[in-house]
Amino acid sequence: MLNTVILNGRLTSDVDIRYSQSGMAFGSTTLAVQRNFKNKLTGEYDSDFIRISLIGKTAENFANFFKKGNFVGVQGSIQTGSYEKNGQKIYTTEVLVDRFYFLETRSQNNSQQAPQQNSQQDPFMKNGENIEITDDSLPF
Repeated sequence: MLNTVILNGRLTSDVDIRYSQSGMAFGSTTLAVQRNFKNKLTGEYDSDFIRISLIGKTAENFANFFKKGNFVGVQGSIQTGSYEKNGQKIYTTEVLVDRFYFLETRSQNNSQQAPQQNSQQDPFMKNGENIEITDDSLPF
């Protein structure tokens, strides 16, 4: 049997991290995953909001590297459960993450949160002028 899921999306909040009495870290947040098709009524892409959970070092590392709005990839397994609230049974579904991936650089994320004046900077320009490259400056 195989239970593997891979998702790419944006975090809707910072990771909520808690520790057990034994010191084990538990983290959770929600991932907004854009659908591949547009809504016929609005013409916009809808998103699914999927709860993700993390345990141990994975939870701590994820919380250290990612914040609300980051575009991330996660790999894990789907887990279902249930609990009772006010006499009614509530069913849950979440992804237990065992691997995560950086899908944008820090500069991409920073420019998204705080737009800069010149975000499309030419890598072949220095102070507005072309960089001169000679055969001597090449490493090969």
